[in-house]
Order: sequence, then structure tokens, then C-alpha cells
Amino acid sequence: MIEFELPYPPSVNHYFRMVRGRMLISREGRLFRQRVCAILAASGVQALAGPLAMQIEVYPPDNRRRDIDNVQKALLDAMQHGGAYHDDSQIVRLAIEKCPPVDGGRTIVRIART
Repeated sequence: MIEFELPYPPSVNHYFRMVRGRMLISREGRLFRQRVCAILAASGVQALAGPLAMQIEVYPPDNRRRDIDNVQKALLDAMQHGGAYHDDSQIVRLAIEKCPPVDGGRTIVRIART
């Protein structure tokens, strides 16, 4: 099992932007992806192969109302882009838990081969 502490992801509502009829990753989404890639690179991550189980704990930055399912897209895409696994279609089990807020927010991710 591997474990990472990552920043709190942007909501899917803020992850994409429509520009001239094209859907693009927003500035906030690109910054998040860059931060995740840097953390994964610093940890020396090697892309996992085969079916994976992922356990995620999200700690929002404040008490605002948030939908837990809105953080998955940015997080899974950034981890794939950062080389944690080859493709997010490898994830066959996904458990996500919203935890109490912490200053700045954070995310704990645990990945295991199934």
C-alpha cells in the first residue's frame, strides 16, 4: 500500500472552464495538478499496474457545504498525470470519507493493488 498527503482538490465545478467552445482545465485545476505532480515526484512514486483499491480522506479547508463527489475528478486525474497509476480506469474500489475541516485543507490517499 502507498499513502500520500495531498492538497485539497478543487471542486469539479471549478476544475473545468469553457473557452471558445472548448472545455479546458481551469487555472485552479492546473495549479492543483502541478502541486500533486511535484509531491508524487518528490516521493519517487512508480506507476502501479493492475486493478487498484483507493481509500481517500478529504479534510476541507473550512465549514462551507461541499459535495464529497465533486472532489474526485481533479484528484484522480492529477494522480494519474503524476504517475501514481497508468489510468484511473484501473481503480476498481473507491472509498471516500469527508473528515472535519483543517486549515488549508488536505487529502490523504491510500492505494493498494487488489
